[in-house]
Amino acid sequence: MDALAGLLDGPRAKGAFLLRMIMEPPWSVRIEDRAPLCLMCVTDGEAWIVPDRGEPVLLRPGDIAIARGPEPYTVADAPDAPPRATIGPGGVCTTLSGEPLAESMHLGVRTWGNALDGSSTVLVGTYQLDGEVSHRLLDALPPLLHLPADVWRCPLMPFLDEEISRDEPGQSVVLDRVLDLLLIAAVRAWFSRPGAQAPAWYRAMADPVVGRALRLLENDPAHPWTVASLAAKAGVSRAGLARRFAELVGEPPMAYLTGWRLARAADLLRETDATVESVARQVGYSSAFALSAAFKRVRGVSPQEYRRRE
Repeated sequence: MDALAGLLDGPRAKGAFLLRMIMEPPWSVRIEDRAPLCLMCVTDGEAWIVPDRGEPVLLRPGDIAIARGPEPYTVADAPDAPPRATIGPGGVCTTLSGEPLAESMHLGVRTWGNALDGSSTVLVGTYQLDGEVSHRLLDALPPLLHLPADVWRCPLMPFLDEEISRDEPGQSVVLDRVLDLLLIAAVRAWFSRPGAQAPAWYRAMADPVVGRALRLLENDPAHPWTVASLAAKAGVSRAGLARRFAELVGEPPMAYLTGWRLARAADLLRETDATVESVARQVGYSSAFALSAAFKRVRGVSPQEYRRRE
């Protein structure tokens, strides 16, 4: 599992909120759903994304934007358009005074807006939950990421446009996976731009030695790794791996492994009913006590307290 594969194990779409928004000016929707991540693709017309902090971004057909929560923002036909509706947690849409709009703006399966033949169409995919494993990757992204069509050509957008309004058995699962793939493709394109400031650990994945070591650690965190055993698998000396790993990733191999193990543990505690003992063994700790001690040292709470908070 590499960093991008880890992304799928973090904010992996499961019953994601997806819709096709069709609007005719004037329109403006205030997004206050506090979702960790939202993808927006324009297929027709234009749409402005106006963050509370930062410059407005204009989306044209073929563009994609990724907004990181929980900060609110506005999507509108003009950067200065006053909001006419609000989308809150769970995708609940209301007027500014709190009156429900779900029925009055319903235009069909996963389709919503103020005019069925509106001039602007935006595909929206919102992740409801995020995970610990992906934080390192997501923290490397700006609050609002924008990829114009001329630097971003992805066949998944037309496919999502075609699939989003279908109502067939298993359709929600199909859409979840398409949304995951679209997110992965967008993140790869973002980090691959000329002059892009990809994080050091992401660039390290391309290194023939450190990239192999990272994949070994991430694919099997439960293995009793040492720097020596990892170096043997990577085909280099212990000292050589330690030096190269620290230079490219920014921390020693065992420190990276500890962070990865605890992130995996946090996700398992959040997403499963597994006992702390079981979680401990899955991520490479000999006992629930050993995991609890490491978890509390790094995160300030015990695994049980972390699970209760979620």
